[in-house]
Amino acid sequence: MQVILLERVAKLGQMGDIVDVKPGFARNYLLLQKKALTASKENIEAFEDQKAQLEARNLESRKEAESLAERLDGETFVVIRQASDGGHLYGSVTTRDAAVTATEAGYSIDRKQVLIRQPIKDLGLHEVEIHLHPEVSVAITLNVARSPEEAELQAAGGTIQERAAEEEAAAEFEIAELFDDIGGSLSDDDAAPARDDSETPDESAEQN
Repeated sequence: MQVILLERVAKLGQMGDIVDVKPGFARNYLLLQKKALTASKENIEAFEDQKAQLEARNLESRKEAESLAERLDGETFVVIRQASDGGHLYGSVTTRDAAVTATEAGYSIDRKQVLIRQPIKDLGLHEVEIHLHPEVSVAITLNVARSPEEAELQAAGGTIQERAAEEEAAAEFEIAELFDDIGGSLSDDDAAPARDDSETPDESAEQN
């Protein structure tokens, strides 16, 4: 099926290109999202008549996207979720979660602009792509944690599990030192000379 693109579509073409696509992809995505028109003679002529307006509109929206991208690129957003002790989420973080979190932080993001390449099912830092415009995209980080405190720890490069292990190791070290101190005290007591109450030969002689 041939369509004429109304905007740049990644891996497909630029605005005004006439491309061959599968009918299902055209109907369910390109035409539905108003990214293209069927390449009929009438639509091609209509596009040529509106091309200048479409290009101007695209330029304006791209500038807006670039302005937002400057503020959004590289930002980190905290997503609080329940998870097992092993760090596995009870569910997963979705594109909607990413959009809502970013929007609550002051950025107007639609879930359709979010691309999560690998399902987020574990605690930690996860990079997510935000497509603000066909020609403008940025990367953000979702800090998925069970609490704000855990999020701060993860942002610093650690995990709750690592901190728990460190605390456990420190506690074991303190206990070991305590036993060493106790053992040392007992050794000192054993080393003290025993008192001899028996009389020496000289003392016996003096008494006689």
